[in-house]
Amino acid sequence: MGLQYNLLKGIFAYGFEKPSASQQRGIVPFCDGLDVIQQAQPGTGKRATFCCGILEKLNIDLVECQALVLAPTRASALKTEKVMRALGDYLGLRVYACVRGRTRHEGQRILHAGVHVVVGTPDCVFEMLSSQNLYPDHIHMIVLDEAGEMLTGSFNDEILHIFQLLPSPVQVGVFSATMPPEALEVTRKFMTNTKPVRIIVEHDELTLEGIKQFYVNVEEEEWKLDTVCELHNSLSTYPTVIFVDTTQKVEWLTDRMRSLDYTVSAIHVDTDLNTRDTILLEFRTGSCPVLITTDHLARCMDVQQASLVVNYDLPNQPENYLHRIGRSGSFGSKSVVINFMIRDEERKVLDIQKFYKLVIEELPADFAHLF
Repeated sequence: MGLQYNLLKGIFAYGFEKPSASQQRGIVPFCDGLDVIQQAQPGTGKRATFCCGILEKLNIDLVECQALVLAPTRASALKTEKVMRALGDYLGLRVYACVRGRTRHEGQRILHAGVHVVVGTPDCVFEMLSSQNLYPDHIHMIVLDEAGEMLTGSFNDEILHIFQLLPSPVQVGVFSATMPPEALEVTRKFMTNTKPVRIIVEHDELTLEGIKQFYVNVEEEEWKLDTVCELHNSLSTYPTVIFVDTTQKVEWLTDRMRSLDYTVSAIHVDTDLNTRDTILLEFRTGSCPVLITTDHLARCMDVQQASLVVNYDLPNQPENYLHRIGRSGSFGSKSVVINFMIRDEERKVLDIQKFYKLVIEELPADFAHLF
């Protein structure tokens, strides 16, 4: 790829040996200064793709912000900051994550001292730009991570405002696991290149290798609790993420399982940042083996240690299925997904199978051998 020596040192030190298929297709066009739109499933290395592209193009001797990375959540931004810092370790990189939970004074001090890259959520980055604590004069690269979520959600206006504050032209990278047509349409508003490099993985190319997927016909909603407890009794040694459809159900299921003496933790949109970080750390280190959450956090959670994903409630949109099960099985590691299906939900399972061109089989009675 022609990457500079000190960047390669960071890449190998981070543990990468060979680029994934999406990295092979995405890094070089970005390094060549082209606008890139790339869709690839979770766990294929999208984050490292744009981090490598940015790091290759930085002028390290110029300690000014030259690149922005926008992410939909604080957790996602912090993960990118961590990867960027590790890959740029031998370059002398200065990177800062502009997110809620860090004091305004701290951000002002670090930005005024000088950084090469700023990673953050659109609201926090826009606030720093508007207050002139972050100067845009040298910014010539911007990446939208999980763009499918940001460009169809509440961040749309803030992202457009950020682009209006940046010098022109600016190189744009758009990366996401899913890319709805409306999100692609929005990219035309801020891409100066009318013909960006489009690396779009069609649904039938979204392979989910290494992830065994099953369904359990539980018939009635009230039977789900007994079913998930029965599963946990047999699979208690395996880190498990359980997805439900609402914040209220997260709290209800957490309370019910704890009342039955199961050790579980939970996070949702109302969980404060410090508590969320603590809970995720406990899950990653194995001190709490079961995590209950919702779709809202499926895209940003770095919990690839999960051996089992239980869809207690099936996702309402097929796209969300990928984000849920993509939290496991990263880079080919083995994992199992079990979908609870109540009466009249067969259509949802069929839609998921059709969307991803896969087969979801009924969970066998001797399921413990699957791990």
